[in-house]
Amino acid sequence: MLVNLQTVLSYAEKNKCAIGAFNTPNLECIMAVLHNAEKYNVPVIIEHAQVHENVMPLDMIGPIMVLCAKRAKIPVCVHLDHGEALDYIERSLEMGFTSAMYDGSRLSFEENVENTIKAVKVVQKYRAGIEAEIGVMGVSDSGKEKTNHKEDIYTDPVIAKSFVEATGVNALAASFGTAHGIYITKPQLDFPRIEKIRELAKVPLVMHGGSGVSKEDYITAIEKGVRKINYYSYMSREGVFAVKELLEKEENLLYHDIALAAVNAMEKDSEKAIRIFYRLD
Repeated sequence: MLVNLQTVLSYAEKNKCAIGAFNTPNLECIMAVLHNAEKYNVPVIIEHAQVHENVMPLDMIGPIMVLCAKRAKIPVCVHLDHGEALDYIERSLEMGFTSAMYDGSRLSFEENVENTIKAVKVVQKYRAGIEAEIGVMGVSDSGKEKTNHKEDIYTDPVIAKSFVEATGVNALAASFGTAHGIYITKPQLDFPRIEKIRELAKVPLVMHGGSGVSKEDYITAIEKGVRKINYYSYMSREGVFAVKELLEKEENLLYHDIALAAVNAMEKDSEKAIRIFYRLD
């Protein structure tokens, strides 16, 4: 069943949990995530990131995501992740997406506010939800750039309050120690900052770079006010590991063999995440 961001966040608030928001740039990812959401009868978010346009165009994967959401037995929000262009955001909404994130985090505060207000107006026409970001997310220490954990890129709680009041967004992505990609060293989350942002901004918080965080840190972050956790890199990596293992063991494989191996591995990994995010353990 296709629902908007407000609906799944309401569930998270009521149940004091976080909604799993999984990037799904292909059908294999969608299958893995929805399998587990239906298994545990929990709402879920499937996302397409604008940065994945060269991996899978929005015009191709978007309608598939919407169709799968409509056919699902559980509430599914279809979300545009890290949308940087308003026309790109509107394209997703026109094809049935029920939520969008406008990412102006690298702009000045004034420009971010101005553009986010425009994005809110666009999203409201479709009765969808809107997420925005304050603070700059780092790049994990396995990449070409090292994670930048400097104070000046972390979200300032007072500025977050002003931003939410000025824009009226439904959820706020905040920078408090996570990073996109694969971690080599354990991320250090600033829990007092999470708590203060939630206290002042008074909206559900979103953890980006959610892969690779420990179970204990996930739980603490949820207790402090995180209600949406973006998850992709580690799930995707498990698919790669499974394919490598299969290729080493078997010969005369067809593509569907390796695709199925990837789906099964991503199901196992996303199941672990779902059990933590929804406090099922």
